[in-house]
Amino acid sequence: MSAMPVDRTIPDIKAALRDRGGAVLVAAPGAGKTTRVPIALMGEPWLAGRKIVMLEPRRIAARSAAEYMAAGLGERAGARVGYRVRMDTKAGPKTVVEVVTEGVLTRMLQQDPSLADVGLVIFDEFHERNLNGDLGLALCLQAKNLFRDDLRLLVMSATLEPGPVAGMLGDAPVIESAGIMYPVDTVYLDRKSDAPVERLAAEMTAHALARHEGDALVFFAGLCGDPANGRGLVGAS
Repeated sequence: MSAMPVDRTIPDIKAALRDRGGAVLVAAPGAGKTTRVPIALMGEPWLAGRKIVMLEPRRIAARSAAEYMAAGLGERAGARVGYRVRMDTKAGPKTVVEVVTEGVLTRMLQQDPSLADVGLVIFDEFHERNLNGDLGLALCLQAKNLFRDDLRLLVMSATLEPGPVAGMLGDAPVIESAGIMYPVDTVYLDRKSDAPVERLAAEMTAHALARHEGDALVFFAGLCGDPANGRGLVGAS
């Protein structure tokens, strides 16, 4: 695998988690934090046979991150790297890195408030603040304070103001990583039919790829107006 900017911060992350039990990583987009950091920490001795749980705010992101990391290890999701989201799980007894969504982490904490089989919880994309994510961090801090002083916590974000979060983690070290910027062409296509959204998305993506070199990133914000007939599609995420 080619080098990524976040690779240069891995020694600092390892030292912070080993010596301080927590860290905040501020890594610009394109740094590689989501897929490089968990893999780099798999062999840390302080895990003591426990697994790494990484929180992703969305199910698609959780599955994609797990599958990408597993592929980098020459495996399929469910071996050393797996995921658990609502109504879909690929994880087993050999899983070391488990990517989960916020609701899954909350249920894990309800079932075992000490997270006995977890050595590190990573909160990825923490700037996407919501009730479940904040609750997960609060419960993990409670687990660390009441049951498990050896539980490590790592908060990662591209745009987070790190000071307040670092303070919550006991004045944890703040580590910063540069990112990679790529040239981007933004393409807007008019919607001229009431065809299903899925078909229109495929047609628009094919249109963009046929006329521009490189990769395509397609965003959907959802539907405005009448969702029954698909009217009112707006662009993005």
